[in-house]
Parts: sequence; structure tokens; C-alpha cells
Amino acid sequence: MSDTDLRNWVPTTRDLLIDGRLVPGEGPTIEGLNPATGQVHATVATASIEQVDQAVAAARKAFPAWAAASPQERSAAIHRLADTFEKHTERLTASIVNEVGTPAAFAEVMQVKLGIAHLRWQAEAALVDRTVQLGEWHDPVLSYSEVAYRPAGVVACITGYNYPINLAVFKFGAALAAGCTSVLLPSPRTPLTTLWMGELFEEAGIPAGVLNVVIGDGPSVGQHLTTHPWVDRVSFTGSDAVGAAIMEQAARGLKGVTLELGGKSPNILLPGIDAAALAKDIHLRWARNGGQGCAALARMLVHESLVDDFLGASKEAFTALKVGDPWDRSVNIGPMIREDHRARVQGFIDNGLADGGHIALSLDSPVPDQGYFINPVVFTGLSHDNRLVQNEVFGPVGVVVPFSTEEEAVRLANDTAYGLAANIYTPDVEHGRALAAQLRSGTVWVNGGGNMRPDAPFGGFGLSGVGREIGEWGIREYLEPQHVQWRP
Repeated sequence: MSDTDLRNWVPTTRDLLIDGRLVPGEGPTIEGLNPATGQVHATVATASIEQVDQAVAAARKAFPAWAAASPQERSAAIHRLADTFEKHTERLTASIVNEVGTPAAFAEVMQVKLGIAHLRWQAEAALVDRTVQLGEWHDPVLSYSEVAYRPAGVVACITGYNYPINLAVFKFGAALAAGCTSVLLPSPRTPLTTLWMGELFEEAGIPAGVLNVVIGDGPSVGQHLTTHPWVDRVSFTGSDAVGAAIMEQAARGLKGVTLELGGKSPNILLPGIDAAALAKDIHLRWARNGGQGCAALARMLVHESLVDDFLGASKEAFTALKVGDPWDRSVNIGPMIREDHRARVQGFIDNGLADGGHIALSLDSPVPDQGYFINPVVFTGLSHDNRLVQNEVFGPVGVVVPFSTEEEAVRLANDTAYGLAANIYTPDVEHGRALAAQLRSGTVWVNGGGNMRPDAPFGGFGLSGVGREIGEWGIREYLEPQHVQWRP
């Protein structure tokens, strides 16, 4: 398909996936919007409470057979799903661009191909024998023990709007590899890509009931899912406020939870680096996906000796940021997801100015008349306890805070309720690695690190969440250790 065709393409699937069948939703309808135009491009019927029950029952019914399937069978099924996603890369990308507003080049690489790579890794991880032999024990009689890892059961996978494919894959891919079955519930702001994924599950030949997809219009469906007595694990990505509510709901049934929540991630620029040369990459990274990323490194802690050079170079670097039509290949910042979110981000900017902050960096070009666009800005002159510095904005708003000593940088980096990610720029990589031990962050990059590895954990300290996703750590969230002991 040409870009012209893809620009107007949205998945036609409007049905839920329950027990291997695509069925119309029986709940209230919600509208799917293109955030770049503000236009409604679909109306979707959500699931009724009874349909949520049916989806959970289907997952419960499918669980014994899926848990008993051989590692090779589970691995092959996940590989088939990766093949199916890969076959539809072009349209999955278009769906993300038109539903999330992510610029096309970034959407293809980071929203689609990254998810496929993680599925491939999870398929191989399904083959791993995790059994641990403890050997013999002599008190009071001779015995032998092993620890096996058994699938936990039915997993409720609840995803955020900003990365619909990846966030789903991180959850259901790990659950499948572990031998669990799932019910997938996406954000009501981005239902279409996930509904179509339900059809792709069928195309890939995933057994009926192993993966189910339902849609909700608010907290009622989600709460029914998280409190359902047949759900054994809940995995959620979103805000810390909603995460706390989900944790409370899941606690009623003593369910295990995995929560990947917000962040206010620091980017520490230490003396001796070429801050001017790094400026462009630094700003492109925190502003990507319109700043709608939980690990966005938008809190820039800059050594006082580097501030002038960094801000001076940033004025030119900021010209590399372009806000607009996400199908324009020169654009790297798309719209906010909805008008209410755009207004929330603007509110942070207005409050920052009212609190005495100064906008040191901004774009002067007008944003499109249609859609929910906002120009990126960087603040200076705000104290570190200011709400803009402390709270997750989830938009293209950065802040520069100077520091005088490394000890102060560490203190400031840790001085938030969050602890998801951090980056350290330093001329001495080994020193940066050592300094990472002082940071309360689930991921620490040194000199920019690299891409999100499928074999490394992701999650955080404090309000950034509970547990870890991705890699072996993510799979173990859906496994229960079982001690088996016998006498010879």
C-alpha cells in the first residue's frame, strides 16, 4: 500500500476475541479518534460484564491444555504469532500512526519491529527448563529435592495507550512462554490496534481461549477483570494512580500483580563530556513519541560548568525537532493522544511559568490547526521540588536543573517518588557503571546505553511499579516455584 492509502487505513476489526471466536461487543460504544486530525475514524462496542466473564472462563478452560503443552509447542505458537505480525508490519505501523499519532518512521521501528523482536525472544525462552536440583538433605532422613516452575494460571493483561503493541507483547508473550493463558484489555483510547491483534491471534493459530481480547469504556470492565476470582495474575501499564487502584482491587483476591507505572527519569550530565555534541540526541530521545513515554529522560541534571554550553547548543539542536503530521517523514513529534491530555500538558507549562520558571528552549513554528499538537519546551529556573520537576508530564516538556557536585547530582536524581530509569553521561564509563549503584532506578543507561533488550528486565523503584517485565524476570512473574521432595 502507498503512504496515501495507509494514511487513511484503520483495522476493520470491531469484534472482541472470546474463546477463539470474534464476537460483537455488547457494552457501551466508544469512539476511536485520529489524534493528528481529531476526527472519529471508528465506533467500537465494548464488552459487557457477562462477556468479560466469558473471556475469563475461556482462558480458565484453555489453561490446563496450554500449561501441559510441550515447550516446543508453545515456542512454535509464539513464533507463528511473530511471523503473522511480521507479515502485517506495514499495516500494524499504519494502525499505530493513525491511532496513537506516533511518527511513521519511529512507529515502524519502535512500535512494531521491537515488539516482534521481543516475541521471537519469548518464543525461545519458552524452551528453557528452569528446574533447579537442590540435591540431597539428611535431616531427619535422606531426601532429595527439586524446584520446578509452574504456570500461575490466567493473566489479566491491561495496557496503556502509548505503545499498544509492545506493552501487550511484554505481557501476553511472557505469559504464553510461561504456560499461562490471558485476557487482554487495552486502553479505551487505543482499542483498534489491539482488536485487530485478536484477529491476528486467530490467523496465527493460537488455540481457542489461550488469548482473549476485550474492550472497556472505563473502570467498570477493568475492575471486574482485576477482581475476578478466576484471574490469577494482573499485569498493568499506566499511571501510578490507576496502578494503586488495581493493586488494591487485586489484593481482594490475593492476586499477584506486575505494575509498570510512571517515571520522572533523570539524565545526568557530568563534567568532562561534550555536552554541546550530545544536545541533539538528548532532546530527540526524551521528546520522541511526543514525550508520551514512561522512561522519557526529560529531567536533565546538568553540571553547572556545562549549562551554558548545553543550552547554547540546544538552541540549534531544537531545530531538529519538528511537530506535525505523523505521516510526514521529516516529523519526529506527533500529537498528544486526546485534547484533554494536550490541555493537561499545557497546564504544566502554564503552571511552570506561573511558578517563576523560564522557557529556555522552544519551537516557534505554529502547530497544525487540527489535532492535539503542542510544541516542545524546556524549562530552567525551577526548584527541584516544583511540581513540573517532580511529576510525570507525559508530554514534550523538559526541565534543566544545574548541580555543583556529583553527590548533589545523585541526591537530585533520587529525589522523586519515581525510580524507573536514568542515564549518566560521563567521560569514564567504568565510573558511570559504579555510579549506577547509587541510583534508585530500575534501568540505568551510561552514555545513552542502547535499545530495549528483550532479555533485560524493565520496571522501577517507588511509584514506578511493582515487579519487572521483559526477559527472564518478566517470565517469572507468571510462574510459581514448586518444591518437590522425595525419599529414595
